[in-house]
Amino acid sequence: MTDHTGRAGLEKDELYALALEFEQLRAEVVRSYTHSTLPDLATASHHLGALTGLVKDLSDEVLFRATDSDPGLDFGPVIAAYTSASAPAGRAMNNYTEAFEQLGFLRRYMEATASANLRDARQSAFDVTQDRLDLTVDSLQETFVELRRAADWIDGTPPRVLAALSRSARPTNSIYRLPVEPPAPGPVRLAYTPAPRHGR
Repeated sequence: MTDHTGRAGLEKDELYALALEFEQLRAEVVRSYTHSTLPDLATASHHLGALTGLVKDLSDEVLFRATDSDPGLDFGPVIAAYTSASAPAGRAMNNYTEAFEQLGFLRRYMEATASANLRDARQSAFDVTQDRLDLTVDSLQETFVELRRAADWIDGTPPRVLAALSRSARPTNSIYRLPVEPPAPGPVRLAYTPAPRHGR
């Protein structure tokens, strides 16, 4: 049987690492705009590409574990961590793409002849972009927290220690699946064989 000692620690490390990548992207997005400025399209394109890659990383991590059939591992807690984080990550993606659309509008009409309607449209696009960027930052923060909490929650008790615990004392947040113990054998019944009868 494969020795999986240390696998829980590796799973926790991967969750922490991905959480950090979301936090680093959040920090980059925060630095890219202020209350009176917006990121340029080149910067926004970089951020959107990075966010797309992180969302794909979430699905790849789930796929890898969902197709793993190792009888000694239960990836349920880890898969739940990634799928739960996908919700705020998806909201971040949705909000950033909406901001991206507005940045494209502002770029397109940057040098257009000014008019009252165009000024209103530009201001509206600016306000929408600011709002969507703020929501993106919030969702990236939520994703970071979700992954960190999930990593903290996963139990790291080694399989050998788990095996020594009673079933009721084993943590429910462990990724280790202990082998099913066969039922205790019942009392052995000896077949009764009557002694042969001798003729009189």
